[in-house]
Amino acid sequence: MKDPLYMQRCLELALLGLGKVSPNPMVGAVLVYRDEIMGEGWHQKYGEAHAEVNAINDALKNLNRKYPDFSTENSHAYLKESTLYVSLEPCSHYGKTPPCTELILKHKIPVVVIGSLDSNPLVSGKGVKILREQGVLVETGILEKESRFLNRRFFTYFEQKRPYIILKWAENQYNIMAPVPYEPYWISSPLSQRLNHRWRTEEDAILIGTNTVKLDNPLLTSRHWSGKNPKRVILDWNLEIPLGYHIYNKDSETYIMNGLKQFHQENIHYLQIEHKEYFIQSILFQLYLNNIQSVLVEGGYQTLYSFIALGIWDEARIIHSEGTGLKYNQEKIVQGLVAPVLPKTSYLFSKTPLKQDTILNFLQVNPENI
Repeated sequence: MKDPLYMQRCLELALLGLGKVSPNPMVGAVLVYRDEIMGEGWHQKYGEAHAEVNAINDALKNLNRKYPDFSTENSHAYLKESTLYVSLEPCSHYGKTPPCTELILKHKIPVVVIGSLDSNPLVSGKGVKILREQGVLVETGILEKESRFLNRRFFTYFEQKRPYIILKWAENQYNIMAPVPYEPYWISSPLSQRLNHRWRTEEDAILIGTNTVKLDNPLLTSRHWSGKNPKRVILDWNLEIPLGYHIYNKDSETYIMNGLKQFHQENIHYLQIEHKEYFIQSILFQLYLNNIQSVLVEGGYQTLYSFIALGIWDEARIIHSEGTGLKYNQEKIVQGLVAPVLPKTSYLFSKTPLKQDTILNFLQVNPENI
């Protein structure tokens, strides 16, 4: 009955790879020897060793320290009594690294417990099949829903053929997201703004529309948090944004979704969309083709509303502020552009206070159904 306990540890380890392993999934692994966790590991960076490799290597080091008679030559004597727990099905193909199934078989690990199967066609069911054919006892479905929720970006990408969509906006206590006429107005606190930059490091891309770029000339980087910059996705149907704007710099790759032309120039990719009436759907398919698994949609209102109206979103993060914002004269904005409204069926997943702000995290569906 300890299987869920060990699998929970796998999920905790896997989460450490958030924002670092895409387009691979986050995976954690634990090697248990005689009811004791002897090795732990997680996939730390795309292109580097997978969770199973790190857990087994960690176990070998620990076994060497714990047991005087341990040596590389007799490692099988220990590992053949071990159980490997892993949050996602071990890979069975050659990619950036060798198959993890080969390593498991090499060390003669007799039991493998898996959280959820892999949706990638290169792996799906094949890793389990190979292990079972070689006599390994394989158990699947331990904390499966939790495992799928952890890798909801990965599963959405492969199962729905589109990126995982996260909507984000800030609103004040009057549900206003911007003054009218528009002028720069920071609604959320500096701490929430840092949190938003952390969110950017965790997703593959960030998306905004033409008006937001023209009004704010944003950098769309993660400069206030340690981590990678997301790729920038700009909706600019008529190519109205002047070339001198920040989105054209070399801080990150930029995809300009438009209706006029398609070509590539250094880190700028102009992708032409043929049918404006299916603009959002076409954009997401283009991002899917470019191996982008998650997108943080930062608005403004019209862009956010387009996703909500179509029902094409997975998660929404609303920074609701009771403060006065960071407008230079510290005035409260009681009238202006009203923030979007999510469907009443949206699931409130978490509500987190952050000084003067409250972070509301909604999901389109209850995670129990993911």
